[in-house]
Amino acid sequence: MEKIKINSLELENVKRVKAVKLEPTANGLTVVGGKNNQGKTSVLDAITWALGGEKYKPSQPEREGSMIPPKLHIELSNGFVVERSGKNSALKVLDPTGSKGGQKLLDSFIGTFALDLPKFMNSTTKDKANTLLQIIGVGDQLTIFDKQESELYSRRTEIGRIADQKKKYADEMVQWDGVPDEIVSASELIQQQQEILARNGHNQELRNQVKNLEAQKTLIEQRIEETTRALSEMQRQLTDLINKLVIANTNAKDLQDESTAELEASIANIDSTNAKVRDNLNKQRAQAEAEEYKLQYESLTEKIEAIRKARIELLNGVEMPFDNLSVDNGELVYKGQKWDNMSGSDQLKVATAIVRKINPQCGFVLLDKLEQMDIDTMNEFGKWLEQEGLQAIATRVSTGDECSIFIEDGYSVDKLGNKTADTEIKPAGAWKAGTF
Repeated sequence: MEKIKINSLELENVKRVKAVKLEPTANGLTVVGGKNNQGKTSVLDAITWALGGEKYKPSQPEREGSMIPPKLHIELSNGFVVERSGKNSALKVLDPTGSKGGQKLLDSFIGTFALDLPKFMNSTTKDKANTLLQIIGVGDQLTIFDKQESELYSRRTEIGRIADQKKKYADEMVQWDGVPDEIVSASELIQQQQEILARNGHNQELRNQVKNLEAQKTLIEQRIEETTRALSEMQRQLTDLINKLVIANTNAKDLQDESTAELEASIANIDSTNAKVRDNLNKQRAQAEAEEYKLQYESLTEKIEAIRKARIELLNGVEMPFDNLSVDNGELVYKGQKWDNMSGSDQLKVATAIVRKINPQCGFVLLDKLEQMDIDTMNEFGKWLEQEGLQAIATRVSTGDECSIFIEDGYSVDKLGNKTADTEIKPAGAWKAGTF
């Protein structure tokens, strides 16, 4: 696609300009130099007005003190001739075939930012990035990604804060060793105690039975001695009692009473024990909550990383206007540096490349106040323009060799100090390209 550039321009009576003629280099940097208040910026304003339309018309376009209205004549590399002249500075656009056109025709191949590059460079970092994303066709999708990431990031931050608080709270809670895992029931302990006491009572009954039987045995023996008449009967009774005694002794022989001391101690200390159990349970719950929020945080982190990966894949899938140029978190990034960390030359390169991408047909840009850039940086920028086949017309407060032409008191002057444009003002009907 042909890049349209400015082949030549001739200006009269525009702002501070009296008469200026310029043929900028096709590829690279053309520097319009001179001291302050000589008309350098007026040259760029005149070009912007001529090509950009009425919205760029200066509030006072006529040169102060001149009775002749402004005249502007620009020839473009595609053969178009653009003129503004007469009392109303009417626009006339002629194509190579001689057909006439208007501002709409110019707008089709001349980019707005090309006429006002500082407007792009002075815009916010977000606006710069949005401009790039829109022209490469991924702005809307990245907006969705940015919104999703922002929401997840905010949620993850909140979850992380809660998780930290939960963990800190859990860590500060007391932990008791040697206590049950669950709350102890006093009624259960009492019931166990009663069951043991019941079994011990039964044992005591058996012991008492042994004593009673022994007492009866003694009594019978005494009666045997006292009465022989009942000897036979009592012998039988004795034999029976002896048998019963053997059985009773057998039943009571291995009996062991159970101690209730431990249960009594547990019942006495149940409140203290349960307090410790509650402490342990509370700590376990706090640790579980902290772990749950930690897992939520990790899950949100994975989702954020997935969105960032999708953004990178999306940007990798489109053609950027410049190598090593990307967008990260809503900001332009070139060679790993954000806009405010880029060198002046890199900023100009990035801005120019984006402007070119907006309208690839437009092969030139206008730059004012290039004195902010040192000679080495300016030369580097000029070489890059040549490599890219781009044209830049810039002003610089300087009278050095880096300037292509100078403006002195409204006139264009070459390096030898000769005026490059005739100072004689011709009648309106006598306007011709290159003639003043």
